Amino acid sequence: MKLFAAGIVSLVMASGAAMAADKNDDLIRVFMNHARVLKLDRAVAKVIIGNSDVADATVADSKTIVLTGRSFGTTNLVLLDSTGNAILDERVLVSIDEGNTVRVFRQTDRSVYSCTPNCEKNSVPTGSNAGAAAAATPSASMAQ
Repeated sequence: MKLFAAGIVSLVMASGAAMAADKNDDLIRVFMNHARVLKLDRAVAKVIIGNSDVADATVADSKTIVLTGRSFGTTNLVLLDSTGNAILDERVLVSIDEGNTVRVFRQTDRSVYSCTPNCEKNSVPTGSNAGAAAAATPSASMAQ
């Protein structure tokens, strides 16, 4: 009976992990301080960003949006056409480009250095968003 229960728990956990992976596929990913170009099929009339501290969107032309990561975290992007219909409504994840980074841990303090080609300390968000940004960094790196 215990073996059967363990099998059920494993099955539920595996299906939960698959559902979490599906949710991550719905994200638009952009690195902090990097831009990403979004090409659209239709002309956009309005661009709405949920939290402009996390990401910024610029209209390059009626069918091209430039999305820029400003700080660690998640927000959403809504694009509307001239009649108010949603062209796009997606979550945006802004994370650090971990390809050439080094993390230094000193007790509870953490520093992240970008090493391309010389190591330089990444800027850390300040103000009321700093705590949220620090908390968002580990989950963002685990999601990739």
